[in-house]
Amino acid sequence: MSEFGDTVDREDIDRFAAQSAAWWDPEGSFRPLHRINPARLDFIRRQLLACFGRDSRALRPFDGLRLIDIGCGGGLVAEPMTRLGFAVTGIDAAAPAIEVARAHAEAGGLAIDYRAASIEEIAAAGERFDVALALEIVEHVADRDAFFTALGALVRPGGAFIGATLNRTAQSFALAIVGAEYLLGWLPRGTHDWRRFVRPSEFVLGLRRQGFAATRLAGLSYDWRRGGWAESEDLSVNYMIAAARR
Repeated sequence: MSEFGDTVDREDIDRFAAQSAAWWDPEGSFRPLHRINPARLDFIRRQLLACFGRDSRALRPFDGLRLIDIGCGGGLVAEPMTRLGFAVTGIDAAAPAIEVARAHAEAGGLAIDYRAASIEEIAAAGERFDVALALEIVEHVADRDAFFTALGALVRPGGAFIGATLNRTAQSFALAIVGAEYLLGWLPRGTHDWRRFVRPSEFVLGLRRQGFAATRLAGLSYDWRRGGWAESEDLSVNYMIAAARR
């Protein structure tokens, strides 16, 4: 075990690893991530432009900055971050997902440092990044405190963190589990454990203990009329958080 503990839930990792071939299929088992990705990417870009004072008109505004995508899966976020100029390291404990991510990046001519590794392994190696992303991952870790501790070691002072997860509310149980997994079939049954969902107050406190100050909380809501996801002020189900490392 790493000095930072063990965040990996082997059962969860095996479940996602079994679906790895579908990462880039917009109608496959990762369809919800493809649908929410535009709203997530817009949030990430705006928050990081503000954090680092970069030019929004530049094609590669983040040149010279290093970013780690924790739980990167097949690379749905790592690739656009690379195109924006970041030197990207993508990590995932599911080796099959990393294989898919590497192949897709190579086919697109993108140089991304993909590794089959956990956050605690990278932190223990002493690596530091300007930005860390943890999107739809914290609700799957085995030890949340260990995750935040490793995160604090990864991000340099003056750096930034952006996360996205599910709130632990009655609404999230009804929509994210009963609705998305059982009624609509958007996700395979058993994808989520409601007891592991993270309230915004818990997320903010976990970050604060590691020297981060939350700068923005925003909801992600589904517009049933338009059939798409958009940023909102409703944090009751899906939400995103931006924070700066003091």
